[in-house]
Amino acid sequence: MATLVTQPQKADSSPIVEVVQAKSAEFNWVFFVVIAAFHVGAVAALFTFHWSCLAVFLVMWVFGQNVGIAISYHRQLTHRGFTTPKWLEYAMAICGTMALQGSPTYWVSVHRMHHQYTDKPGDPHSPRDGKWWSHMGWILRGSLHSETTTLSRYVPDLERDPFYRWLAVWHWVPITLAGAALLAGGTALGGWKLGLSWLLWGTFLRITIGFHTTWLVNSATHLWGSRRFITRDDSTNNWWVALLTGGEGWHNNHHAHPVSASHGMAWWELDFNYWGIKLLEVLGLAKNVKVTHLAHPDRVNEL
Repeated sequence: MATLVTQPQKADSSPIVEVVQAKSAEFNWVFFVVIAAFHVGAVAALFTFHWSCLAVFLVMWVFGQNVGIAISYHRQLTHRGFTTPKWLEYAMAICGTMALQGSPTYWVSVHRMHHQYTDKPGDPHSPRDGKWWSHMGWILRGSLHSETTTLSRYVPDLERDPFYRWLAVWHWVPITLAGAALLAGGTALGGWKLGLSWLLWGTFLRITIGFHTTWLVNSATHLWGSRRFITRDDSTNNWWVALLTGGEGWHNNHHAHPVSASHGMAWWELDFNYWGIKLLEVLGLAKNVKVTHLAHPDRVNEL
């Protein structure tokens, strides 16, 4: 379980205390109500199917999960695996807010903390503290949600940028506007029932499935799968999580080479998110793309 870590101090100096994830005595009812409401909306979506809803779901999924969470929040902002013009970086970060997984500063800080303490005391969501904890228990009972000052220390690069400071406060606006647009657009084209269906499929069902696919990277890829690299953690390459997330399931590869923009390191390891980055590079919109190449991807490698 995560712990409270106090750094050594010199004489006549103030204590330097680093607070990391720990189990809170208080249940986070706000998060629970939000997550529960989206699950209810996801179930309701199944009773309002139209073929156009599937198209809405897929488009919103690509922009929210693949572009927003995987390419922007994870591979660009957290690990700086590539660079883009600022306007594109900001646009992709806004896409990330559409997944309802927090602002870029929150998401990136938690993930950087995960890499610092992977599967050790301090890891925000290690399965060593329990499978349920690593999947979503850490959100409902973890202490990090209130440790905004501590988390900001993990993202000095984002804290210096006025745009990300603004988005940390207003990250709920893009998804709210998108939901309103789906409701209005569907209603205009086919009446209120179609509008409601678009809202449920493009927002509630998509976000709920997105929650669990992201959480599976935290839980399943530290429990089940193969290990190409002998790392100091429990990370694995899990093919079915990779398929669900567009490439994030090649997690052992990622923990061995976190800065690499490509997580798939063999031809059979499909990495759609990297293909998106590669497309941006071909278009001249992504530069400094960092990629780790293996001479023998079929062998176990020691770091």
